Amino acid sequence: MSIRVAVVDDHPVFRLGMVALLGTLDGIDVVAEASSVGQALDVVTADVDVVLMDIELGDGSGVEATGSLLARYPGIRVLMVTMHEDADLLVAAMRAGARGYLVKGADPAGVERAIRAVADGELIVGAAVAEKALGAMTAIRTGAHAAFPELTDREREVLDLVARGYDNATISRRLVLSQKTVRNHVSNVLSKLGAANRATAIVRAREAGLGVRPTSATRTSGPVRSVTDSDRFGP
Repeated sequence: MSIRVAVVDDHPVFRLGMVALLGTLDGIDVVAEASSVGQALDVVTADVDVVLMDIELGDGSGVEATGSLLARYPGIRVLMVTMHEDADLLVAAMRAGARGYLVKGADPAGVERAIRAVADGELIVGAAVAEKALGAMTAIRTGAHAAFPELTDREREVLDLVARGYDNATISRRLVLSQKTVRNHVSNVLSKLGAANRATAIVRAREAGLGVRPTSATRTSGPVRSVTDSDRFGP
């Protein structure tokens, strides 16, 4: 059976080019396309197998759109497509449930391989960010879980970035969240930690090992594929 794909990207040239490319591939059918979070939530249904999701959309975050779509249709596979080789963005996307993360630039063969791999249930990420992101996720979970069991994974992630000295605007860009959402997370963290202010939270977080980028990654189990620099698509 054909793999049914939806393309979500707010850049019309890239979106139309991707739709045209996928139309030339055997066994892959584009059944929906959207340019915004709102459109994606309207046109993507349970009949879609794979969503190619831009990480930054004009009316919001592709990461948050991914979470909303997967809450409705858990069987859908989401492949994030982005210009950014950023470990924090990858972590945010995977936490939202994405099954793949590719930097725009792979050739047509790379696009096809990624879609088929994600449709088959594999996890596929770019080699440039995979090691850093796996290390970051492990460090956050193991380094702070015992110290801050009252925090959710997302709140620990925000606390880690706060402890690095980032302001809310920077955290918002790194996690592809609205600044209002970030402010709410920071407020929840301060409340749960009983910290009077941001500075106090930073001190406690650094004492627990947060706020420092990991220098190595840990291995992970399961079908994970990495994409090399030759797997680039688009300009």
